[in-house]
Amino acid sequence: MQNLLDPAILFFVFGVLAGLVKSNLEIPPQISRFLALYLLMALGLKGGFALAESGMTAQVASSLACAIAMAVMVPALGYQVLKRFVGPFDALAVAATYGSVSAVTFITAVQYLETHGLAFGGHMAAAMALMESPAIILAVVLANTLRRQAEAPAFVALGTSGAALAVSGPRGSGFSLGKILHESFTDGAQLLLLGAMLVGILSGDAGHAAMKPFVGDLFKGLLAFFLLDMGLMAARNIPQLKGKSPLVLAYAVIGPVAHAGLALGLGAMAGLTAGNTSLLMVLAASASYIAVPAVLRYAVPEASPPLYFGMSLGITFPLNILLGIPVYTTLAHAVIAS
Repeated sequence: MQNLLDPAILFFVFGVLAGLVKSNLEIPPQISRFLALYLLMALGLKGGFALAESGMTAQVASSLACAIAMAVMVPALGYQVLKRFVGPFDALAVAATYGSVSAVTFITAVQYLETHGLAFGGHMAAAMALMESPAIILAVVLANTLRRQAEAPAFVALGTSGAALAVSGPRGSGFSLGKILHESFTDGAQLLLLGAMLVGILSGDAGHAAMKPFVGDLFKGLLAFFLLDMGLMAARNIPQLKGKSPLVLAYAVIGPVAHAGLALGLGAMAGLTAGNTSLLMVLAASASYIAVPAVLRYAVPEASPPLYFGMSLGITFPLNILLGIPVYTTLAHAVIAS
């Protein structure tokens, strides 16, 4: 309940309510884009400053290894479950969406831990960056495989800009995996996060002191403003789910909980701290509603955008913001001694 009284969370709830009553309240796209970039830059700096202080430890290496493992397991297992209820292209699209991560959910979780005085490693921002791309690669590879099996011409385009990167057919030369990796890791938002982290590592304590007003005092207010916009977006996407299979929609709730459970077990076995495990759970339970849907719209045109986009933003994002973050954090600290 205390989490629901947080100003940032209350602004998210307000945004949802404003959207449901069809208010004309809206945040200009340019402002929304700026807020997203600011939050990623601030998060990267915080992570860099923390890494400069701690260095590369066994805990850092274990956390990053767990993140990569979850990034592979979640979409692979999700596809095996979902293909029993929907067509293969919809199944891989939903699995990829849930196999990737939500930066805003992660940022909100970081703010939650900081507010409650719970320790965590800044390197978890790097874990978030590592978890975004594997699901995208898996989706494109699987989509090409399905098209080849159907002996149908395949058009594959990849990139958040919507630019076509490769064309392949059932007997063609295939797509360039290197190109996929390049687009995934040089996407503007992703690159800003990693670049800001590098700046934080190089500048260390002096940089932390200089940037404290930017990454500290402004952070909470701008996060609240951005969550207001996300609430409006979530409300607009709920109607897209009308008429979809209840069994598939149930995955938007059951899937994240199961993924968080896997992350909890993995974090405990790997010896991660409670704070780092809780963030790993949040990442595993989140779903992409920006990067992956943008890629899937062009890379897997056979899939239904209202399904995977509506599920991630209309159901899973609000669930994690309102309930998931405090629940996952409580479970991690109950199971693992900090």
